[in-house]
Amino acid sequence: MSRILCEWLNEEVKLSRRVVPGSFPEEFSNGYLLGELLHKYGLQDDFKQFSQSRVADAKVNNFSRLEPTLHLLGVPFNENVAQDIMTGQHGAATKLLYELYIALEKKRKAKHPGVVMEAIRPAATTNLKSIESVLYPERLKTLVPRQADLQLQQISERFEAKSKAVADKIAHTHFAEQQRAQKLQEEQRAQDIEEDHIGRRRQSEVAHRIQTAGLKVPKPPPRPIIKAIETKKLLKKREAENVYKEIDKFEKSMTGNAFELHSPVTDSDIQESLQTQKLQETTQETTQETTAQTKAELLNVYSDGEYIRKIQKRLEEDTFAREQRAKRRRKMLMDQLLAHESEEKAYREEQLVYRLMKQSQHERRIAAQLMHVRHEKEVLRQNRIFREKQYEERRQKEFQEALDREAALAKQENIDNEEQIMKEREQHEKIAAERAQARYKKHYSMCWEVMGQIVDMSTKVGEYRYMTKNRVPLKLMLDWKEFFLNGKPIYEQASIQPLPNEPGPEQLAEMNKMSLLDEKDYGEYKVQSSNFLVKRAREPKGEGTHCIWN
Repeated sequence: MSRILCEWLNEEVKLSRRVVPGSFPEEFSNGYLLGELLHKYGLQDDFKQFSQSRVADAKVNNFSRLEPTLHLLGVPFNENVAQDIMTGQHGAATKLLYELYIALEKKRKAKHPGVVMEAIRPAATTNLKSIESVLYPERLKTLVPRQADLQLQQISERFEAKSKAVADKIAHTHFAEQQRAQKLQEEQRAQDIEEDHIGRRRQSEVAHRIQTAGLKVPKPPPRPIIKAIETKKLLKKREAENVYKEIDKFEKSMTGNAFELHSPVTDSDIQESLQTQKLQETTQETTQETTAQTKAELLNVYSDGEYIRKIQKRLEEDTFAREQRAKRRRKMLMDQLLAHESEEKAYREEQLVYRLMKQSQHERRIAAQLMHVRHEKEVLRQNRIFREKQYEERRQKEFQEALDREAALAKQENIDNEEQIMKEREQHEKIAAERAQARYKKHYSMCWEVMGQIVDMSTKVGEYRYMTKNRVPLKLMLDWKEFFLNGKPIYEQASIQPLPNEPGPEQLAEMNKMSLLDEKDYGEYKVQSSNFLVKRAREPKGEGTHCIWN
């Protein structure tokens, strides 16, 4: 729509300044171009009194002069619309130009000058609009702020901007001071942490020295060696048990053999028994020695395991004691660290309270003023948003009303066109019916006339045949045929002898019939029709001439 309006203003109207779609709010804000547009169409006679200035008084003057002309065109225009256009509201100028475009195009099609449009308006409407036009400038002045107020507002805004810059500078300086203080505090904290690390390192060195100065406990053998020792012990134990079993078995076998002997005693037997006893004694001695040796070995084995267990127990006790000492040391260091952090936190809080209390009364007053200004700006912004929403709703409503009016006018125009078409159709049908009736009457009259002539000719022939016994003279038959072909009545309508000075229609018809017969006879005489001569030659003697036999 903006592109169409630009083409209309630049190419058809040719305003003094060229407009583009995005410059409507700025170009038409003072009303000068609107006055020029109406002046181009011959509706604004006081265009010379318009001003191109953009001050408030010039805008009020221009729009006050535009108001009667716009009401004359039927364009909805009031002080609110004028205020929206003067303040450059989005869409206000475009909507007014669109309505002007429609109204001026209607005026151009109707070809009514401004004087005629003023004259055809009702008197009551004219009086009411004149009263509203008188009150319109006053209402517009109440809505539009004065130029002095605008200048004062600009000056106050400039000083507010300066005060805001000063406040921002003060806030920036205060923030820089806080940053420096925070940086110093962080450096102090880093230094404290470094000292704490140094103290911890020293404590760890002292603890390491204490641990190295204590009793050195031999390390237990590795796990595979312990398993090998245990396996060796089990093997020795099994060997000892096997030896004990073999000795007991041998003793039992020897005692059993002694009781089984029943033969008589001889010297050889005694010697054998003595040898056997000696052998048993030596065997017992060797067995006792072997048993004692085995027991000693077993005692040695058992004493080695006990020693290892004692060593392991002592190592476990030392490890447990070392872990307990480390836990107590870590707990003590943690308590010291927590105490140091609590002291540092209390110190920071004291410093923060001191810095906050150090602020002056002027700074607090500036902060309160800044908060108040921020609140006022927020309220103004919310009010502006609400007002913009109301303006948008009103523009949408007015635009919808304009569309509804256009739709109603188009609908009414369609209804009028349909009624006109129905009237023309009825008239056409009526004319067609009249033509059909006329054609019917024409055909009917022609048929009636032909049928009448046929009936007349038939009756005439019938009368002559009745009178002449079916003999009709050829001459009369040809005359009647000529009358029939030329549409003349066969029967005599009136007597022409004597002929009056002013003959009537019937007498004129009879005279026409006589002239027609004369012309026919003259033509036959000139042509000397061969048929007539042949018929004359073929007629039998003694009979009447000019007769037709049936």
